[in-house]
Amino acid sequence: MSQLFRRFFASLTALLALGSAAEARTPQQAKPALWAVSDADTTIYLFGTIHLLPSDLKWRTATFDQAVTNSRELVVETIVDDKNPSKLMAAMASIGLAKGLPPLVDRVPAAKRAKLQAAMKKSGVPETAYNAMKTWMAAFLLLSNQFKDMGLGGGVEGVLRSDFLASNKPIGELESNVEQLSFFDRLPEAAQRNLLEGALEDNATVKRDFGGMLDAWARGDVKGIARTFDKDLSDSPELRDSLIRQRNSNWSKWIEKRMAQPGEVLIAVGAGHLAGPNSVLEMLQKDGYKIKRVE
Repeated sequence: MSQLFRRFFASLTALLALGSAAEARTPQQAKPALWAVSDADTTIYLFGTIHLLPSDLKWRTATFDQAVTNSRELVVETIVDDKNPSKLMAAMASIGLAKGLPPLVDRVPAAKRAKLQAAMKKSGVPETAYNAMKTWMAAFLLLSNQFKDMGLGGGVEGVLRSDFLASNKPIGELESNVEQLSFFDRLPEAAQRNLLEGALEDNATVKRDFGGMLDAWARGDVKGIARTFDKDLSDSPELRDSLIRQRNSNWSKWIEKRMAQPGEVLIAVGAGHLAGPNSVLEMLQKDGYKIKRVE
């Protein structure tokens, strides 16, 4: 389950991982999936993203770049402003701090406490500050350091935001920072502690898990992405409903409403939301919309 949490948290921890040095690896050309739903005067492109990427991975294609050029607006899950991190941190603090919490080290098994203390020290944030954080928020900060150690920086969304800003095109979001963080704030404490333990996993394990997801995304293997998420969620119907089904339902309704306006729009959301049962694509098709895969 910690693999699943890392994937969802990556959309926000991407900001805190920016500026890290990329691992040496052979550049490769990825070809991630791209879809379009359209009617007589509207086209909405749907692009599944990876929120953190090796800096040398080439993922743009001619087809994708044409969709970017054609689109008058970009819509992402939530806008993470890398020039104003205080906005994200304020959103976290507004719901992620609480009084009377047990010390953070007491929220993990005894065998993992030394590792947690080492991770807190490495982060540069005082242990007393961590003790005032809800478990999910502490995990968030520790995961950002884990991503740095993996040599990962900004992902697809940051690049696209720069492109659209440079072209003076608007950028919208499906959820505010607080709305997205609230999904984690509502998780049971046991699930939050699972996430915290996941933030302490060794880099080799994290790289293996992340590498499998990245490989499926780079090949446009939508079934592979779906299998990964189905496996992660198989033992937690509550998480499947909260993190996948409900959010996808909200987003598909947003798309259906947007189809009433003319023009072309690019929507870029985590790849897991566009794969498998209860995906945004499946929900749109059930409502009678025709989806065309264009890449």
